[in-house]
Amino acid sequence: MKYSIAVRTLAEFTARAGDLDLRFTPAPTALEGIAGHAAVAARRPAGYQIEISLAGEYGALSVRGRADGYDPAQNRLEEIKTYRGDFARIPANHRHLHWAQAKIYGWLMCDRLGLSEIRVALVYFEIARRTETELVETFSAAELKAFFEQHCARFLDWATAELAHRQRRDAALATLRFPHPEFRAGQRKLAEAVYRAACRRRVLMAQAPTGIGKTVGTLFPLLRATPGQGLDKIFFLTAKTSGRALALEALARLCSGGAPLRVLELVARDKACMHPDKACHGESCPLARGFYDRLPQARRAAIAQPLLDKAGVNDVAQAHEVCPYYLAQDLVRWSDVVVGDYNYYFDSGAMLHALAEAEQWRVGLLVDEAHNLLERARAMYSAELDPRAFQAVRHAAPPALKKDFERLQRAWSALSREQAEPYRIGEEVPPSFAGALQQASAAIGTFYADHPSHADTALQNFYFDALHFQRMLESFDAHSLVDTAHVPLARGRQGIVLGIRNVIPAPFLAPRFAAAHACTLFSATLGPWHFYCDTLGLPQDAAWIEAESPFDARQLDVRIERRISTRYRDRAASLPAIVELIGAQYARRPGNYLAFFSSFDYLQQALDAFRTRFPETPVWAQARGMDEAARAGFLTRFAADGTGIGFAVLGGAFGEGIDLAGERLVGAFIATLGLPQVNPFNEEIRQRMEAAFGSGWDYAYLFPGLRKVVQAAGRVIRTPDDHGVVVLMDDRFARPQVRRLLPGWWNIDRG
Repeated sequence: MKYSIAVRTLAEFTARAGDLDLRFTPAPTALEGIAGHAAVAARRPAGYQIEISLAGEYGALSVRGRADGYDPAQNRLEEIKTYRGDFARIPANHRHLHWAQAKIYGWLMCDRLGLSEIRVALVYFEIARRTETELVETFSAAELKAFFEQHCARFLDWATAELAHRQRRDAALATLRFPHPEFRAGQRKLAEAVYRAACRRRVLMAQAPTGIGKTVGTLFPLLRATPGQGLDKIFFLTAKTSGRALALEALARLCSGGAPLRVLELVARDKACMHPDKACHGESCPLARGFYDRLPQARRAAIAQPLLDKAGVNDVAQAHEVCPYYLAQDLVRWSDVVVGDYNYYFDSGAMLHALAEAEQWRVGLLVDEAHNLLERARAMYSAELDPRAFQAVRHAAPPALKKDFERLQRAWSALSREQAEPYRIGEEVPPSFAGALQQASAAIGTFYADHPSHADTALQNFYFDALHFQRMLESFDAHSLVDTAHVPLARGRQGIVLGIRNVIPAPFLAPRFAAAHACTLFSATLGPWHFYCDTLGLPQDAAWIEAESPFDARQLDVRIERRISTRYRDRAASLPAIVELIGAQYARRPGNYLAFFSSFDYLQQALDAFRTRFPETPVWAQARGMDEAARAGFLTRFAADGTGIGFAVLGGAFGEGIDLAGERLVGAFIATLGLPQVNPFNEEIRQRMEAAFGSGWDYAYLFPGLRKVVQAAGRVIRTPDDHGVVVLMDDRFARPQVRRLLPGWWNIDRG
């Protein structure tokens, strides 16, 4: 059995040393890098070869890659690197790594052509000035072969251990047993469908009720399919921290029998950083200083741990004095299951997708609570520029940027003068503004390349926003729209906020699904299936199943209160009636309740009114921007023998993915999910979606969170005489469109 590795990965594993250095220097984008390589190739003589596929072997190791260029006339192999700024500022450890890659390619070319020697050139191309800096050396084939074998030998022990791990893992997964005595009703159907989808390389959409055990019901069959399908990795992707926690818990249970499975949790950088007051380079942060020197020992210690959740990664990082965030990034290559947020695979610069493509991994995807992916993907592929942020940056800009910023300011001001209405939806970004923005962005990039130590967070943030806006502009098409809105500026002036709003993310997501070996998207609310299939860019042959519920109607009492209007204009008047209704139910049967509201403002108004009317009843509330500790504290209040009411926001951290089993929850109150407010943007989306998918799409889109709360209430009330109480406080929910989409609710309506 061969272990295959890319030249770049081999060089990074064996030749990287020194500090982790992430001081901000504007690196070329992928498109700029491609253009830079093309520019260098265009300057070469006829017969110059580009993108030469090369491969070689050393023992059980198979090394492959693509050399950038080769000139047969000069017998010269080139490794091309694009950069911005001063060549002298390229760190020595980076050049050391580049030489390692170039020399490995040099040997592979010698081996392929039977050469006795070859000239190896590192060509550094500065993309702004379009200048080349060349470092050229001549090596004998014997020298390069020795270099290649030396680096392969360093990696071979690791590769041999990885092959052994893969064999042990696959043998264990082939006989993996379900971690419970039996499947729940509907859970077996779900598991069988996931297994078949993996074996047939299909995308599966699975709608299964809350409480069925979807997490373990999808992980188990995909793990069982892994050996037969030759899967390298499983990516379990979630929308929220609670989803990651459930996945890690299920994986721990699946591995409790001794399956040698390496599980890694990816955590956002701001949550993983142990020195948030320091910059990411060796002169500032002790965990960045000598990071790559200590990484091999940390890596070896980490893979000995079967479960590398946030705490596990932190423990290893502290023991070896390395950055936990970048340690986790390295461990992706050596893990079997990676649990992380959607953005790690679906975002425009997603790390997991990029690695899977570069390493040619066979990946199985599990997309948890997949009804969230539509809105998350829309946000990933939307962009906005706010003139208020630009004004602050412009006034404090270095002299070198003044001219380009003034040009951008004039273009921005012209937009404001030309637009009379407060809000407008258009078909394109005005070319004059796009040109000024591009020039200003290029000027910022050049400035930072020449002044990498310049510290200005606001300028950096505007630069990143501008680059993202330009990337979205480059891909702008019928899937998105442009909007502009007036906002007040200083001294009574007005400015224009420009937005590129993605409506249909399908064109961006489709290649991500196509790159996976198999994918299952699952949720309690994934219907109508054709709506999500079309908007998310799933293939035409995507399969669909709906699993039956393990619970029955006697476990849930849904009461619809049609006398209370929670429309925006009626909300203040609705509060006394809502408070009395909640208080009366709590008095009839004390216990733990969840009360959901459609916004934080509405929640706070209801909470204040309830505390005034029922001061003796324990209450606690979700707050804006709660961190993980605060969210855990909110849920801890739901003790098995406790009483009180937790106030939360629909669609927020506590709307799904939480487990309050048994007597920890008696019932829930829902103060309307709310229909979209009438404004031009929502009306434009409504028209576009209705044209694409027909009438009724809006109810399917708006109701997932509401249905999940109802199902959750039914799941946690386990006996027929203990009814969950869900109060829907608006007669709009009784509309025929809603009844057709959610027929099961109305069969159990006793209100």
